Amino acid sequence: MTQNSPLPPSSAPVDETVPAYAAQLNAPQRDAVLTTEGPVLMLAGAGTGKTAALTARLAHLVAMRRAWPSQILCVTFTNKAAREMRERVGHHLGPGSEGIQWLGTFHSICAKMLRRHAELVGLKSNYTIIDTDDQLRLLKQLIATNELDDKRWPARQLAGLIDNWKNRGLNPGDLDANDNEAYANGRGAEMYKQYQERMKALNTCDFGDLMLHVLNIFRAHNDVLAEYQSRFKYILVDEYQDTNAVQYLWLRLLAQSHKNICVVGDDDQSIYSWRGAEVANILRFEKDFPGAHVVRLEQNYRSTPHILGAASGLIQANSERHEKTLWTQVDGGDKVQVIGVWDAPEEARRVGEEIERLEREGAPLDRVAILVRAQYQTREFEDRFIQIGVNYRIIGGFRFYERAEIRDALAYLRVIAQPQDDLAFERIYNQPKRGLGSKTLEKMHQHARATQQPLAAASLQLADSDELPKRAANTIGGLLRFFLSWREAAEVMTPADLLRLVLDESGYNDMLANDRSPESAGRAENLSELARAMEEYETLGDFLEHVSLVMDNDRGDSEETVTIMTMHAAKGLEFDNVFCVGWEEGVFPSQRAIDEGGLASLEEERRLAYVAITRARRKCIILHAANRRIYGQWTSSIPSRFIDELPEDHIDQESTMSGGASLWRANWSENEDPFAHVARDRPSRAQTRGPGWQRAVSSGYETQQKRLSEPGRSAASFAAKPRSDISIGAMVEHAKFGTGCVIDQEGNKLTIQFEDVGEKRVIDSFVTLAG
Repeated sequence: MTQNSPLPPSSAPVDETVPAYAAQLNAPQRDAVLTTEGPVLMLAGAGTGKTAALTARLAHLVAMRRAWPSQILCVTFTNKAAREMRERVGHHLGPGSEGIQWLGTFHSICAKMLRRHAELVGLKSNYTIIDTDDQLRLLKQLIATNELDDKRWPARQLAGLIDNWKNRGLNPGDLDANDNEAYANGRGAEMYKQYQERMKALNTCDFGDLMLHVLNIFRAHNDVLAEYQSRFKYILVDEYQDTNAVQYLWLRLLAQSHKNICVVGDDDQSIYSWRGAEVANILRFEKDFPGAHVVRLEQNYRSTPHILGAASGLIQANSERHEKTLWTQVDGGDKVQVIGVWDAPEEARRVGEEIERLEREGAPLDRVAILVRAQYQTREFEDRFIQIGVNYRIIGGFRFYERAEIRDALAYLRVIAQPQDDLAFERIYNQPKRGLGSKTLEKMHQHARATQQPLAAASLQLADSDELPKRAANTIGGLLRFFLSWREAAEVMTPADLLRLVLDESGYNDMLANDRSPESAGRAENLSELARAMEEYETLGDFLEHVSLVMDNDRGDSEETVTIMTMHAAKGLEFDNVFCVGWEEGVFPSQRAIDEGGLASLEEERRLAYVAITRARRKCIILHAANRRIYGQWTSSIPSRFIDELPEDHIDQESTMSGGASLWRANWSENEDPFAHVARDRPSRAQTRGPGWQRAVSSGYETQQKRLSEPGRSAASFAAKPRSDISIGAMVEHAKFGTGCVIDQEGNKLTIQFEDVGEKRVIDSFVTLAG
């Protein structure tokens, strides 16, 4: 059958009775499926079965002979969503689903269109699609050709601007004065134009071009647009609230003929404005397509009534939204818990205890999630879980100590502590970029092997010789002189202050400041969190040993793990138990949203809170801390405004400090040591270890509390000094390694022969005396 052949004849009227796949749906879902003609807006709240409804609608259009499979355009945002829809439609239709040719992501569908019409935008049909690395390489060439300072105007910044312009459907000639001034003092449009010309000369395009080129073709060639308008009798769009300007314009042009467009989305879950999504697209759908049939999917199949009540009450504070209220037939369930704690370490302790309790009650760890607003927040939880032996994984990013910027910082510190660490020196000798290439590194290695010296020492000798070009020799010599001064500074400075000095003098901070990409701010936050973590250690050696223990926490992939992820990454997922942490002003909503974004940014942050709460199926716990250490200073925090907006009927408030958050704020003194008020640090797994173990834990806990309450005593000083109650020959318990005997002691570091895992070196604060 050809693309434009008429629909198959039928001697009898089409049976319009409800088919089996629609009979399984609720009334609003069936309405969305059976209303085939004209524009349809399916407002699908969290957990209301939008995929089932959208898939059934696609199957219905084919089964009822409304269109050939090849005459239906179905657009998704991810390949995973496209695969899932194709599988579901195949289940409904069997072999009849094989002709669905136009089901895929925006970019994959536009790539297919562009292959047919590439010559209309100056390309050949065999064009290639470049990745980010190739794009940056090309932009660096253009920056050099135009004699621009690549440190002041880095390629990554220009790449981000070009991507933003393409997401908005803008060609170089469409940029306004503000866009033009965004790069190189008014050369934005010129650089964008040169980039596009170079791409055409290479017969290539980037991902932004796939949609922009097709949009340009539709705008300039009415015959091509008319062909596709005639081809697609029905259009279905998933996650419409996440569309950006170019996607919106492309869809609107395609739908103008038949106007049989059905979009599915939830304006309350529009959380991606930072990558171009415009919530206004779904809010104005009824204006774009007058007479649109609006279907509200409000029956939730995921969460308990209290979770839905809390989320629905919160989101009502937003002004720009379609009204809808989630409900469920599920009975019972706990109220959403709101817990106030003293500081971030106590937040991690409390979450750890709750997770251990859930584990004892039989809850699988892989159904537990911790949702953070920013990646740097994960560090406290990772350290705590290592200490108590809870397996975890980071979704949407690396573990804290595995992130590139953290590894770079640690490499600097390792070379300071151990000049023989060749691997660390090799990582950072040219990071940030110092113009030292692979040939220089090869000569450094050759000299190190020939003289049997560490790489750093051999490099210093080379710098004083004529073996290297003068510029490379001067650069290496300057770097190694910094290392000598940093090594001297390490004798008198705290590890945290040393790190800040290194990041400043090495040029790493400048590198991040000049990087205008969206990721640079998060990398800077991670480094600030690393410095904060180091404040708990008296010596650089103690901290580096702690990091080694953390990074050695390997686990098998088959083990159940707690999931730690950002709220953005959690969209579309669900868990039985969800911990939403860091709900304080400046953390969530973020300080940037408060200071720079205005009402629109605050409303998006509130939508993000709504998404976070509705990830929970059975239990949702929200935590906020009265104090956080930010940039090395203890700062008093107030609970997030979103907590005040939660309906009281659906929440239980709890404070682990007597008097509640208001009393904390009233009693807080800027010079007060917050660790003196830490109420508890009980390893709750002790309850499962027997009486002897419980007595040992209790004794260790009491000793710790006495030491913490001593005048001038901080948690850092306690951790750094040896414990008087442990000596060689003592039997101890470790949460991860089990029972063992102390065979050597050096300061607060113990060498222990464990019964199950053999000899290990641990910090004495991680063990308790065995009963």
